[in-house]
Amino acid sequence: MADRIVLNNISYHGAGAIKEIVPEIQRGGYKHIFVASDPDLIKFGVTKKVTDLLDEAGIEYTVYSDIKPNPTIENVQSGVKAFKDCGADAIVTIGGGSSMDTAKAIGVIINNPEFEDVRSLEGVAPTKNHAVPTIAVPTTAGTAAEVTINYVITDVEKKRKFVCVDTNDIPAIAVIDPDMMSSMPKGLTASTGMDALTHAIEGYTTKAAWELTDMFHLEAIRLIAKNLRGAVNNEPEGRKGMAMAQYIAGMGFSNVGLGIDHAMAHTLSAYYDTPHGVACAMFLPIVLEFNRDACGERYREIARAMGVEGVDGMSPEEYKDAAINAVKQLSVDVGIPTKNEKIREEDLEQLAKDALADACYPGNPREATTEQVIEMFRKLM
Repeated sequence: MADRIVLNNISYHGAGAIKEIVPEIQRGGYKHIFVASDPDLIKFGVTKKVTDLLDEAGIEYTVYSDIKPNPTIENVQSGVKAFKDCGADAIVTIGGGSSMDTAKAIGVIINNPEFEDVRSLEGVAPTKNHAVPTIAVPTTAGTAAEVTINYVITDVEKKRKFVCVDTNDIPAIAVIDPDMMSSMPKGLTASTGMDALTHAIEGYTTKAAWELTDMFHLEAIRLIAKNLRGAVNNEPEGRKGMAMAQYIAGMGFSNVGLGIDHAMAHTLSAYYDTPHGVACAMFLPIVLEFNRDACGERYREIARAMGVEGVDGMSPEEYKDAAINAVKQLSVDVGIPTKNEKIREEDLEQLAKDALADACYPGNPREATTEQVIEMFRKLM
């Protein structure tokens, strides 16, 4: 089977990149823009940085903000209705994974109405038409949703998240402007940055990894290790480095998948509304320990990318420890919690079963039993 890479048609990078949005809309001939952004970004004036550009250019738009941090089926359904009601013909989505995942689902359903039952998009949906033309503007340096073919929706009724994988959902244009990320508070910068690191490490160790995606993932790990601490302190160079790092990680993992860390993180978020990046970060050292004997020499390269010196002189056990310890130290340095007090003993078996049923699990380099997954959840209690 051939390896495949799917990327944006166009991406813009660097401070001031949002100025390219209006020319792209004009080139596309779009008349009414559906702006999908979350309530906090609107409240704090981040979304306004883009809508001001639309106002100046006389471009009509409608803002949609019925989006939760873990977007729900209902958020998508109401967004589809809002899109139709305003007569939009393109989407600009501004935010982190929540805004972009919602926009992806809306854009796919508009052009593939036979999938209006949002649950029908779970897994690899056989949609025929590409989503509504979309420009994605990330405000966090973590999810890389602007360059992935994945999105995640929460089924509140069934207390689960489901992953949708569809080459038709990738935004046509990505605009990665570190200035749009400068208002992120420390906690969000840390958790989204560790989410990006989880993407890079899981993408590098997943069963489907190959040479081209390895290149992306190792560079992403190196950039995150170098820049995340600075980004948390709101240093411009750190912001710039993380903006690039998370995008590069997305270029890789979107095409080869992830692993059990994301499977458990999705489950933790669905049950207890734990922010996705925090969930990924808490599980990362635990999963690295679980997978340590299933990845050959890859932990040596992870340690090297994390900035560990002398890895070529280390034994396998030494460089595995070094990789895990470097990840743990970065997590501590940026203030990631190590425990989740919401987890209940009586939930553990179902949490484990749901994680093993998650679309990300099959990519994990080591098979896991229900009992082993329960023990990994228990380590957070």
